[in-house]
This record gives sequence, C-alpha cells and structure tokens, in this order.
Amino acid sequence: KQWYQRRVAITAGELDRAHAWQALHMAAAAACRGSTPTGGSGPNGNAVLAKENTRSCDQVCGASYFNVCDADISISGYKGQATSYSQRLGHFYNYGCGSPGNTSERFDEVKAGGDGVFSDHSTGNWYYRFCCCRKA
Repeated sequence: KQWYQRRVAITAGELDRAHAWQALHMAAAAACRGSTPTGGSGPNGNAVLAKENTRSCDQVCGASYFNVCDADISISGYKGQATSYSQRLGHFYNYGCGSPGNTSERFDEVKAGGDGVFSDHSTGNWYYRFCCCRKA
C-alpha cells in the first residue's frame, strides 16, 4: 500500500511525543530564522538539521544538500504556561558554524531517547542543538 493509504493506530503518548518533537523543530526553525544574517536566503527553502555532537555545523550542513551553515543554535524551554512576565521560559545559544562546541551527547537529538523531548532543566537535560543550513 502507498503511505497515504495506510492507517496507523498510535497511542496518545506517541502522539504527544510526536507533537513535542514537532514543536521543538518549529522553535528551532524560528531560532534559525532569527539567527541568520539575512533571515535565510538562497535558491531553495532553508533547513534545520539535527546537530551531531562531535561535528561542527559547517560539517553537518556541508555533507547535506543544504551545504552552507548560517548558524549553530542550541535551544530549550521549560514546561508549562508562564505565570509572570519575569519568569524565565527558555534558553538559547548561537555557537557559530566552525566548531563542534559543547560535545555532550545530551544535546544531540538523534542520540536521545524518544522521550528525551520531555526532559528539562529539572531532569538534567535541557538543550538540543541544531544547524541552520541553506543551499548555496
């Protein structure tokens, strides 16, 4: 059967996990948009790629179709709704493209467990890193 003809039953927990990863990826795309000098440019749509902990984003982007790195971002957010205007809701860094930066596996989404997206500062894992890439 074609992929669109299959019906796959997933649990509520699996759907929550999939939506949590999607929300993180959308936040990464927004962070990339704000971190790039031009806001994203080139002949194609730009891409957010998972940052491998041992490689620089120059290397990650360079090995893909989106071969130019514009930024290496690290983002995290706290669970729950804000209750005040001074409450810290998340964290971010832009490491730059040329260095692997912090090489902890805890920041590598591909090496994370499926429920890693639910981890936060209180559980000792609160950043994921992404490469902001474009096609030259």
